[in-house]
Amino acid sequence: MTLEMPVLGAGTFRLKGDDAYNSVIMALEEGYRHIDTAQIYENEEDVGRALYDSPVPREEIFLTTKVWIDRLSQDAFLPSLHESLAKLRTSYVDLLLIHWPLKDDRVPMAEYLGELKKAKDLGLAREIGVSNFTVAQVEEAVSILGKGVLFTNQIEVHPFLQNRKVREASEALGLKVTGFMPLAVGEAITNPTIVAIAEKHGATAAQVTLAWVRQNGMVTIPSSTKRKNLEANLKSLDLTLDADDLAQIAALDEGKRIADPDFAPEWD
Repeated sequence: MTLEMPVLGAGTFRLKGDDAYNSVIMALEEGYRHIDTAQIYENEEDVGRALYDSPVPREEIFLTTKVWIDRLSQDAFLPSLHESLAKLRTSYVDLLLIHWPLKDDRVPMAEYLGELKKAKDLGLAREIGVSNFTVAQVEEAVSILGKGVLFTNQIEVHPFLQNRKVREASEALGLKVTGFMPLAVGEAITNPTIVAIAEKHGATAAQVTLAWVRQNGMVTIPSSTKRKNLEANLKSLDLTLDADDLAQIAALDEGKRIADPDFAPEWD
């Protein structure tokens, strides 16, 4: 039976070495059971060491990694995944994602999605999905693999970039939405609207933001190197915002994108 993806995970973006190791160890100690990494983060080895050293059984942890853009070709894809699995000290990941779609056709989408599906068929990934895919790209991906094959589209979502078009298109095609950078690299924590809602509930601004993501039907993966933040973030699961709170946060959307490298697709 496939492990269900917890709605709140511990991300490891920008964490390396002991920072990554300690963050994962603390997250597991606090009760997180969803860990997110990627080849390009250069921390799979640190994450793997933490998973190995933790007393939490591997089968209780939902583990995600992502294949980088220079490893999408048929000859590089599966070897890169085997390398990731060796670093992570596991025989499988619970979720394997294409980290970014390619802007050009140097590797056709059908080729790299075919390799992604192969990874699942071989038991190297229990679920497969995509990340940073636009509406057109999600539609193309589903047309290639068929409905019900792709599990999620992991995209940037926070109060200032709510990404509604892509969320709606992904959900309509049967993909869960996983939002990354939910706190907008700290901006959400100091936003006066969010701070006021937090004060009303006796909560933190981070908890309010994470509750907003959850109540919009998304999974999210904030990262932290501090135990108190990991613990506080987990308590967001006990917070329920009212309709007025949700409406106030919905009004903060200004299309403010943080993750926008030069190889990014043409955004919706």
